[in-house]
Amino acid sequence: MRVLVVKDEESLAEAIGAGLRRDAVTAETARDGREALAKLRLGGYDVLVLDRDLPGLHGEEVCRQVIGQRLLTRVLMLTSPGTVHHRPDALGLGADDYLTKPFTHEELLARVLALGRRPRPVPAPVIAHAGVTVDTARGLAARDGRPLALSHTELGVLEVLLRARGAVVSGDDLIEEVWEEHTSYRTNAVRVTLGTLRAKLGDPPLIETVPGAGFRMAGGPDGGGGTDG
Repeated sequence: MRVLVVKDEESLAEAIGAGLRRDAVTAETARDGREALAKLRLGGYDVLVLDRDLPGLHGEEVCRQVIGQRLLTRVLMLTSPGTVHHRPDALGLGADDYLTKPFTHEELLARVLALGRRPRPVPAPVIAHAGVTVDTARGLAARDGRPLALSHTELGVLEVLLRARGAVVSGDDLIEEVWEEHTSYRTNAVRVTLGTLRAKLGDPPLIETVPGAGFRMAGGPDGGGGTDG
């Protein structure tokens, strides 16, 4: 099971993550809502432990975007004591469960494991963004209806970038998601694959390089995060 803990107090987030890891749960952390959404768009998280009272992008807005963008994770929202009226709101936003602070590690673990046992939503087989579609079930891609002859690796990179829906994806994240064996970014594997993928996608260019950060798809989302075409 893979869990993402989102809390702005880094020491507390790490303490929660460390506690989960002691119980054989793979736990990662994010310090704000934007970082959390960027990680969630890459997929692979079974449960999101989300602090409601995040600065900047509020936890409730993060929850709305998780549900609206179909990011395929169960949400456990952490609420402050004395905010009883917020608890039904959390479930109304689409959170699967809530836990009032302060809480014990045993209670948090029990809630996380219970959510992790629930079947995860099935992702839409077709991802669409800025005129590009990927049929993940059949391994087919097209731009504006024009079929694209992509290698397995090129298709994997394109799928990760499409699922990010305009968020920046680092080279390390691409390697982790697409390449089956560890590949050092210095081997230029990502750069070479992106070069051939860009050429096959054609003009106008769709994949942007963000210096010092990674890569992203240009253009706005096509709404709804894909269709069942």
